[in-house]
Amino acid sequence: MPATATKSGAEVDVTGRRIFGLALPALGVLAAEPLYLLFDIAVVGRLGALPLAGLAVGGLILSLVSTQLTFLSYGTTARAARLHGAGRDREAVGEGVQATWLALVIGLLLVAVVQAIAGPLTSAVAGGSDIADAAESWLRIAVLGVPLILVALAGNGWMRGLQNTIRPLRFVLVGLGISAVLCPILVHGLWGAPRLELEGSAVANLVGQSISGILFAWALFREPVSVRPRVSIMRAQMVMGRDLILRSLAFQACFVSAAAVASRFGAAVVGAHQVVLQLWNLVALLLDSLAIAAQTLIGAALGGGFAVAAKKMAWRITVWSTVFAVLLAVLFAAGHSVIPQLFTADDEVRAQMSIAWWFFVAIMPVAGVVFALDGVLLGAGDVTFMRNATMACAVVGFLPAIWMSLAFDWGLAGIWAGLTVFVVLRMIAVSWRALSGKWAVTGTETTAHAVERSSEEAEGSWQQS
Repeated sequence: MPATATKSGAEVDVTGRRIFGLALPALGVLAAEPLYLLFDIAVVGRLGALPLAGLAVGGLILSLVSTQLTFLSYGTTARAARLHGAGRDREAVGEGVQATWLALVIGLLLVAVVQAIAGPLTSAVAGGSDIADAAESWLRIAVLGVPLILVALAGNGWMRGLQNTIRPLRFVLVGLGISAVLCPILVHGLWGAPRLELEGSAVANLVGQSISGILFAWALFREPVSVRPRVSIMRAQMVMGRDLILRSLAFQACFVSAAAVASRFGAAVVGAHQVVLQLWNLVALLLDSLAIAAQTLIGAALGGGFAVAAKKMAWRITVWSTVFAVLLAVLFAAGHSVIPQLFTADDEVRAQMSIAWWFFVAIMPVAGVVFALDGVLLGAGDVTFMRNATMACAVVGFLPAIWMSLAFDWGLAGIWAGLTVFVVLRMIAVSWRALSGKWAVTGTETTAHAVERSSEEAEGSWQQS
């Protein structure tokens, strides 16, 4: 029986050491893929501008295909963590089995669809025949790994639910390590290997992602659980998936709109926006690792029946996350004149970066609260509220500010003011929800499914009366 389930609510261990013990390996998993992509870009970049552009377009499409399905990790974590907290580890692993079946089915469908429309798809994104041709050849190879990429997402989900974040890190590092070795060999034909150029990058990507996925599948099927598909569990997972996908689409609509508006103000504004946005993504990555720790701990506490402890835990994690975010804000504030020089020597770009910089610094402490409480609500499975809140904040805050920035010529200041409003509104929404305590539903059902079941029962009672 897991430790969480054997303790009283007042004794649940949520020390900083415990939180960061879960968060640091999770950060490694989150950071490994972006770091490998930077390495891949450096290797392909030596071939020239056209292969690099092809990699950019193909990689963007592959990323869009796979990142919309993060419910396979986040949703599975929420459900598995509750079962783990209740001392039902075999059923928690069973959530991983069903998520893996979903990953394989959805992944194979995506491979078929992308292979069928790869040409028109890359042409639509690239806008030029040469770049589109290069991207298409890369994408047709790399997309074959999507089923196992999704299996790895599911594997991360159930292992995090069991509060094991070290094993997923090992599996991811093995796969990406092999990709990193193969990439220069196959791209440039080193040590007698065939020179595949851009296609070599796709093959290396395919091999590495496949190995990681196979390791996750191997770990799962070594567990003493049934591997039979269970439609009822997969249907419940898809309910969470629907809400998380819509939430993800709201984020993407905002950031795509921001990029589109920035492009209307010229190259310097686009370049400055891209650099500061990537730094924001780095900060988000760091804070998201704490959110993952929150998911696993909150889910286990609620699954073990410790609602009071879960609420205390939520605020303790929020304090840790906020302190960490404040330290990051101080670091970036102190480096405001130095850090931009690491990315560009262009004075005009640096001048535009200085406009966005202080918005970027100011929202970090706010983001510390948002990411921590996002993790709390995800751990509780309160995804319907999160979907609605994110979409409302996007429609009310971010999107109007972005398009007003274009209409009134506010430039980068308007775009980043929009992001600031978006983050502040999200902080208000998740803080209100956390204070309400409505998310702290104990038992092995997530908050979303408990509410859905209650609604169905109420509707049935009304129809009978």
